[in-house]
Amino acid sequence: MSASLDQELRNRLSAIDAAGLRRVQDAWGSPQAPLRRMPPGEYLNFSSNDYLGLANHPRVCSALSRGAARWGCGTGAAHLLGGHTTEHAALEEELAGFVGRQRALLFGSGYLANVGVIGALVERGDAIFQDRLNHASLIDGALGSRAAFKRYRHADVGQLAELLAADSARHRLVVTDGVFSMDGDVAPLEQLATVCRERDAWLMVDDAHGLGVLGDTGAGSVAGAGLSVNEVPVFMATLGKALGTAGAFVAGSDALIDYLIQRARTFVYSTAAPAAVAAATREALRVVQEEPQRRERLHELMRRFRAGAAQAGLPLLPSSTPIQPLLLGGVERLLVWRDALREAGILVGAIRPPTVPRGTARLRITLTAAHTAGQVDRLLETLAAIASRETTAGAQVPA
Repeated sequence: MSASLDQELRNRLSAIDAAGLRRVQDAWGSPQAPLRRMPPGEYLNFSSNDYLGLANHPRVCSALSRGAARWGCGTGAAHLLGGHTTEHAALEEELAGFVGRQRALLFGSGYLANVGVIGALVERGDAIFQDRLNHASLIDGALGSRAAFKRYRHADVGQLAELLAADSARHRLVVTDGVFSMDGDVAPLEQLATVCRERDAWLMVDDAHGLGVLGDTGAGSVAGAGLSVNEVPVFMATLGKALGTAGAFVAGSDALIDYLIQRARTFVYSTAAPAAVAAATREALRVVQEEPQRRERLHELMRRFRAGAAQAGLPLLPSSTPIQPLLLGGVERLLVWRDALREAGILVGAIRPPTVPRGTARLRITLTAAHTAGQVDRLLETLAAIASRETTAGAQVPA
C-alpha cells in the first residue's frame, strides 16, 4: 500500500532539505526598491528584475490608481468574452509600435504567453529546437506541444544548423531567450536568424530580460541586433521586469496575432488582466521613451560593478546586461555566501539546481537604475570581504 499523500510529500521535502535546495518565500513589508524592509530590518536589494526602477514610480502608480477608479479592480472575463477594454487595446497598439511590429497581444504572464504561443504554432509532426539554457516556460511549452523537441548546446549556432539540416519535420520552430535569465548573456540573434532563414525555420525570441534595457531605444535585444519581423516573426516580452507592472505580450504580423487569438489556449481561456494594470503599463512605456537616462544610468552601474568585481578578483560570468552572476559551484558554498550577505544587510538571489545545472550554483546579482553608485560599491566591498575570509580559511575564491 502506498503512503498517504502528506507522508510522501514530507519524505520528498526531507530529501530537498538534505540537498540544501529548499526554496523559501519571504514576505516583504515595503514596495519594490533598492532598500526594502523585512523583519528583522532593512536590506539592500540586489535580487530584483525591476531594471529601470519603475515598479514604484509615482507616475506609474498614479496611472494604476486612476485606472482602477475608472475601470474597477478586475475585468471579470476573458478577453474574448467582455474582458478586453479600450485600455488593453491601446496598450497592445503602443507595445507593437515600440518593438516595431504590426500588432501585439496581451497575456497574463510570460509563462502563459510562451506555453500558449508554442502550443498554437506547432503540434505532433512538427519540431522545436531550443537553447539548453532557455527559460522553464519555453521548455514546458515545447513539452506540451507534442512536437518533436530537440535542444542545442548553449548559443551553439553550428549545432543548431546541424540539427536543422538533419530534420525533415513539416514545420520547424527555433526558440531562444534574448537574454538568458540565469547567465545574463545575450543570444547570438543575428546568427540564429541567418540559420533559420537558410534552413526554412521560424524564429521565436523571448525578450523578457531585454525589453527596456537593450537597444538604442530600449526596444530589446532583437532591436539591438537590427532584426525585423521577417527575421524574428515571433517576439515575446514581459511587462513585470523593466516596465515594472505585470503580464506579457507577443508581437508580430497581423496574421500571427489573428491566429493566436483563435488558437492560443492560455489566451482564450484566461481572464484578462485588470485594465488598471494596462493603464499603468502604458504610463511606464511613456517613461521608458521619455527618460532614456534611466537606461543609460543602468549601463553605467553595470560597468562600475564589473570593473569593481575584476579589481577585487571576483570573476563574473560574461554579461552585458543587469544580470551579473557570480559562479560559486557547490550549493553549500553558495548558501554560506548568501547568508553572509544577509548578515551584512544585502539580499542577492541564490540560484541552485534544478534552476541551473549541478555544479553551477551562483549568486544572481541584478542591478537597477534606482541603485546608487554607493550601494553598488557597498555590495562590492561586502563580496570582497567574504572572498577574503574564505581565502583565509583555506577555500578558493569563486572561479
